[in-house]
Parts: sequence; C-alpha cells; structure tokens
Amino acid sequence: MLVFYFFAATVLWLGILSVRGGLRFADYVQSEIARPLPSFTPFVSVIAPTRGVDQGLEENLSALFQQDYPDYEIVFVTDTASDPSLGVIEDVKSTDSNSHIATRVVIAGAAVDCGQKVHNLRVAVGEIDSRSEALVFVDADARPQVHWLRSLVAPLHDQSIGATTGYRWFIPLRGGLSSQLCSVWNASIASSLGASNDKNFCWGGSTAIRRESFDHLQIREHWKGTVSDDFALTNALRAAHLPIHFVPACLTASLEDCTFSQLIEFTTRQLKITRVYSSHLWKGALIGSLLFVLVFFGGIVLVAARVFNGLSYWLPLLLLVVIFVFGAIKSYIRLRTVELPLAKYKKGLRKTLLAHLLLWPFASALFLYNSLAAMLSRRIKWRGITYELKSPTEAVIIRDI
Repeated sequence: MLVFYFFAATVLWLGILSVRGGLRFADYVQSEIARPLPSFTPFVSVIAPTRGVDQGLEENLSALFQQDYPDYEIVFVTDTASDPSLGVIEDVKSTDSNSHIATRVVIAGAAVDCGQKVHNLRVAVGEIDSRSEALVFVDADARPQVHWLRSLVAPLHDQSIGATTGYRWFIPLRGGLSSQLCSVWNASIASSLGASNDKNFCWGGSTAIRRESFDHLQIREHWKGTVSDDFALTNALRAAHLPIHFVPACLTASLEDCTFSQLIEFTTRQLKITRVYSSHLWKGALIGSLLFVLVFFGGIVLVAARVFNGLSYWLPLLLLVVIFVFGAIKSYIRLRTVELPLAKYKKGLRKTLLAHLLLWPFASALFLYNSLAAMLSRRIKWRGITYELKSPTEAVIIRDI
C-alpha cells in the first residue's frame, strides 16, 4: 500500500500542476484574444496540400477564400492530376464570390524518399508568387475562421519571431464515442501551447513564416527525407534560436468523425512520428501515461479488491476521486477557454463537455497504448501511403495504394 500511496501522491501533484497549467493557458488565450493586431498584412502565399476528399472538404477550402485579408494567393498542391480533391477545388474556385482570389493548382508528382505531403510542399514553395513576403501552410481538414489569415500573419511584423502557429480542435459531427475520445485526446496537446515561445511547436495545418526566414533557414533542405513537415520546421527554428508564437485566434476547427480503428491509427501515428522527431516528448508521454494508468486504473482494481475482502478502502478511493476531479477541472478550463477563439462553434463545443469531463482518463490510457506501439514499430500509414521512419532524415515508402 505504501508504494501505491507514493505514486498516487505523485500523480496527485502532477494533477495540481496540470490545473495550474490550464489556468495559465486560459490567461494566455484571453490576453492574446484581447490584444489588438499589428497592422501588418503583406502579400502572402497560402499553401494547401490535398490528397483525397476529407469530410467537409468543400467547406474547408471555401473558408480559405473568405479570409478578411487584403491580398493573398492560394496554392493548392497534390501529387496526381487524377486526385479527387481537384474536382472539389474547381467547384470552390468557380463560385462568383471567390473569383477575385488568385489561385493555382500544382501537381507535384509522386514522392520518392520523403513523405508525400512534404514532397508536395517542397514543390509548391517553388511555385509561389514573387511578391510573397510570407508562407502560410494549412491542412485540408482544417476549417479556418474569417480572421485566421490576418491573425496568423500579423505577429510576423516582429522579425525576431521565427514562425506563428495555431492548432487543431476536433469537433465531432455526430458525437460517437470514438470521435469524442479523439477530441479529448487531442485537446491535451492543444493546451500545451502558450506563452513560452521557446517551448511551442509548429502545427503544419496552420503555420506562417516569413519568406526570408524560410529561405535563410533552408527549410526545403530540412524537409528532405522527412515525413513530418511541422516537426522538421520546429527543429530548424529551435536550432536557430528563433521563437514560435502561438496564436490562439488561429485555433482551427476540424469538424469530422472517426471510427475506432481510425482513432487508433491517427493517435498512434502521432506518437510514432513524435518518437522519431522529438524523442524526449515521446518519453514524457510514455512515462506520464504509464504512471497515471498504474495509479488510476490499478487503484480502481485495488479498491475493488479491498471492498471484496472487507478491508478499509476509503483512503485509496478518496485519492482516486481527487485525482479524477483535478483532471476534470483541467478539462473544463480548457474547453471553456477555447470557446473564445472558437465562438462560432460554441454549440458544438458544449455538446462535448460531458466527454471532456469523463473521458480524459481513457485518453491517458490511449496515450500509453500509442507510446508503447511507437516503441515497437516505426511504420505508419498516412493518406493511403505506408512509410518506415528510419530516422528524422530518412523515410522509406513501403506501399502506395
């Protein structure tokens, strides 16, 4: 029992620190949302890689054309001229309200020694307008709000900032258990961003960088042999001691559902990529989730056993309840906080409240599974392509279907 109490006390302390972190996240988001944007709106190139047709793709792409920004271009890039996303792109481009936005479609061809998305980005960057002063990257499964582009680019007026970033927030469409758990799992990563620019990371689905910085840091070279565009960019910026500024207004809704198998594939892929490109984060996830699972779920078994054997169980049960309450408080703070930048989706967010309050222990257990799976294999499947992640600079394409 003493061993259990020791580790339970450790998890409890980590829970207290987690709540403090949630409060800091809330304070940062509130202060940044209230801060007036700098008047910096240079001509920029928005690069949107596509492959296949995501849920809500037409609405997601339409949002790129509706930005409150004076002058920009959108560069869509995919690997083949037969990709079904091209039909959706043409439909969106053909609407009258979108005709004033400069667009182009780049066919990048098949990747050979890196991730297909990374290959597409490397090709697209070479096709941007010569006037462009900044590059903005966005994923096809993200649905930016109307102020997204202005908010993401404006902080780059400070040339000491290396890049700006937002992050995704999953909002289930129909509310199935797997989709809800995916939202809860992803939320813990979103709230790790904040005021510490030296600890922030780029999310490839919503990132902006000055063209001058991109060229000076030779990001296209850093992308060679990689599968993760955002980790490679993050590592290059950190090596150059350039801060990454998190823009809460650029928290971006991903409105979609997933099956249980899709949930496992997505979350495990994230941890496998993390293990290869940022092993210290993977180790932290492994140790933290292992400790929690042993204490919380092991504690439930312990309490049940003591009840069955007629032994005192109130103290371990109390510890488990307090641990759960701290986690639920953190989840509540986080969810209410993101209602500020995602006010348009407040109704959908409110529908996920119960899931965020109750499912967070299972999200921690899922992190443990993901971390262990990442220990055993470096093979991932992404957009129909299977890769073997040999190292941060070497990816082998196993199969393309």
